[in-house]
Amino acid sequence: MTARTGAGPLRRLIVLRHAKSAWPEGAADHDRPLGPRGRRDAPEVGRALAASDLLPDLALCSTAVRARQTWELASAQWGTPPPVRLDPDLYGADVPQLLAAVHATPPRVLTLLLVGHNPGLEELVLTLAGDSLDDALDQVRVKFPTSAIAVLTWHGTSWRSLEPGTALLTSLMVPRGRLR
Repeated sequence: MTARTGAGPLRRLIVLRHAKSAWPEGAADHDRPLGPRGRRDAPEVGRALAASDLLPDLALCSTAVRARQTWELASAQWGTPPPVRLDPDLYGADVPQLLAAVHATPPRVLTLLLVGHNPGLEELVLTLAGDSLDDALDQVRVKFPTSAIAVLTWHGTSWRSLEPGTALLTSLMVPRGRLR
C-alpha cells in the first residue's frame, strides 16, 4: 500500500512519544513524572522541531504527568508555543481513539502535534503511513522509543481525510539531550 495524494492543503501530523519517565515507588502510572534523561531529552525535542520547521498550529496532549512535562519542556524552546488541548482520552489510547482525536481537529490547523504513549502511538504511525522516505517505516516497526518524533504528511481538506495508509512518513527523529 502506498500513500495517496488527495485534494486540499498539505497537512502534517507530528506524533511525539513522551520523554523517558521515572518509576517512583507508589506512584500511579498516570502520575509518573519524567526521569532525569527525560528532563534532558524533552527540551531537545523542542529544539529539533524548531530546527526542522515543524512547529505545530495546535497540540493535543495526554493528561499523564510525563506527557504534560514533555510538552512543557519541548514547547518552552519556542518563542510562542501554540495552543494545547489536554485530553484525558489520549492516555492509554488505541488507534481508533487516537484517530478520533485527530479527526476532531479544526480544518484551519495544518500542523498538529500529538503527545502521548506507546503502544498506541507506534500503532497509529504504522496504520496511517502507506509509505515512508528512506527506511523510517522500518525503523518504527523495530522500535518507537521515548522522545521519538514521527512526521506524517498528506493532502486533505480536513483532518477527517486522514485514513489508514493515506499518509507519507517523511521523518523519524529521536532527539537526545546531553549529559552535563
